[in-house]
Amino acid sequence: MALSWIVAEILLLLCFSTSALAQDAATKQIAARTELHSIPTLTLSDEQFLKGDAGGKETVVSGHFRIAQGSGRLPVVVLIHGSGGMGSNIDLWTREFNEMGISTFALDGFTGRGLTSVNTNQALLGRLNMILDAYRTLDILAKHPRVDPSRIALMGFSRGGQAALFASLKRFNMTWNKSGIEFAAYIPFYPDCMTSYISDTEVADRPIRIFHGTPDDYNPVTACKTYLGRLSGAGRDVQLTEYPNAAHSFDSPLASLTPVAAKGAQTVRNCRIVEEKPGQLLNAATKQPFTYKDTCVELDPHVGYDPSATQSAKDSIRGLLKTVLRLN
Repeated sequence: MALSWIVAEILLLLCFSTSALAQDAATKQIAARTELHSIPTLTLSDEQFLKGDAGGKETVVSGHFRIAQGSGRLPVVVLIHGSGGMGSNIDLWTREFNEMGISTFALDGFTGRGLTSVNTNQALLGRLNMILDAYRTLDILAKHPRVDPSRIALMGFSRGGQAALFASLKRFNMTWNKSGIEFAAYIPFYPDCMTSYISDTEVADRPIRIFHGTPDDYNPVTACKTYLGRLSGAGRDVQLTEYPNAAHSFDSPLASLTPVAAKGAQTVRNCRIVEEKPGQLLNAATKQPFTYKDTCVELDPHVGYDPSATQSAKDSIRGLLKTVLRLN
């Protein structure tokens, strides 16, 4: 009888301890302050962006800045959404980073442009616009009294992952980044790697860490492996983490556990797009300017949530940011 009471007391203590830890984590996820920022930017065609042509439409997008608990100047992760807009994974990562004492700036590149989604019509917005938006976000963060400008990382998902990946190009930084600072790390999740740009192995001397899934039929990981092979050959600090069962959007907790077709969504998984001359993006198969009407553009790729891959990615990124952002 005495032994059963001891066991019961131990179990009760464990329950209280687990509950206290969960409550503590939830409390740390609460931002000390929230700010909404207007971001003056431009809406450009990809050709304009690549040529450095600032003659696009003046546009104002927005950012949701959550300042983590803590004092002084804090590190920040800038988050860029994918083709479906600000999804559930943005909230997931915001909570994760705020709990770590890292502030987050969630960049909304769509609402200010009158868009909610471009999944079924990617031609609605040039794919490189959100790189410029990210640089314009640096303009704001560089001057913010609660931000350490040397500790800002960039993280993006799908279309936003492509932006996070290619924002690392020195060519683009020199042309468009006027903030006077640079991202401390680039963290693309399942990006589109089907396009090759001029001088795209000349990237910032900062870590680039890609997270992707083997069965992803939206943005195939094989194209990213090819690009990372070229970057590695050029001596760049790049790594790819590949999850064997993770579909596209694997870190979106409201997605189906069983991957389902994103009906009508466009994918360039069978295209190869090359910038042969500055600003000229060609379909490598036809040698003609690429458009989303090309026969290589297909529909209905799959998306799905993978809790195991998400947890593994969380663990990896925690370790990365502790080092890169110099967390105590």
